[in-house]
Amino acid sequence: MAGGLELPVSFLELAAEHAGVHIPSEVLYSWLAILVLLVLGIMTTTSLKMVPGGLQNFFEYVIGGLENFTVETMGEDGRRVFPVLIVIFLYILTCNFMGLIPGFDSATNSVNHNGAMALFVFVYYNYWGIRNHGPRYIKHFMGPMPALAPMMLILEFLSHLARPLSLTLRLFGNIRGEELVLILLFMLAPIIATFPLYFLFMLADFIQAFVFFMLTLVYLKGAFEHAH
Repeated sequence: MAGGLELPVSFLELAAEHAGVHIPSEVLYSWLAILVLLVLGIMTTTSLKMVPGGLQNFFEYVIGGLENFTVETMGEDGRRVFPVLIVIFLYILTCNFMGLIPGFDSATNSVNHNGAMALFVFVYYNYWGIRNHGPRYIKHFMGPMPALAPMMLILEFLSHLARPLSLTLRLFGNIRGEELVLILLFMLAPIIATFPLYFLFMLADFIQAFVFFMLTLVYLKGAFEHAH
């Protein structure tokens, strides 16, 4: 139940239950999103052309644009972490769009799924901070004034612990809210009447994927910078 409204069982959940296998919906649709990206990647890389077109043109535009944005934000260090950043963006975008297909669901509609991604981001940017700075990474949590270092250490520590929670709930809240709105619209109006809103939802899904990408980029940028 969600706010008194029961969410319908998705297509893959029904198929799994019919086969006698109980797999959480977010896991099934996560696998499906990964499969979709793998197939698209194989289709694109097996027919590369000097003058791109179709999927190659789309992926070069999106990946090239985001790579330039990352390098402009972080400097050349951005190229070291960009493969992870672009995978996060494309994966979340694919999951979000999948939830717009009638009968399907989105893996990002689950707190557990989004929490796992947020924890990965938390571990990943702290890994780079420790790798780049070693024990001096602790200075990132102590603030610019030595006299305030003990208090800042506690505040910064709590602030960093809140980041996974923020990433999780922001993505979950928006995707779950979108799904509830779609269900209500399908109940109140013919499906064809809801098509114009799909463009709005697609824009919102793109923005949510980009926000997750952008926040991860900001956290990584802070981990790469030297503490003052």
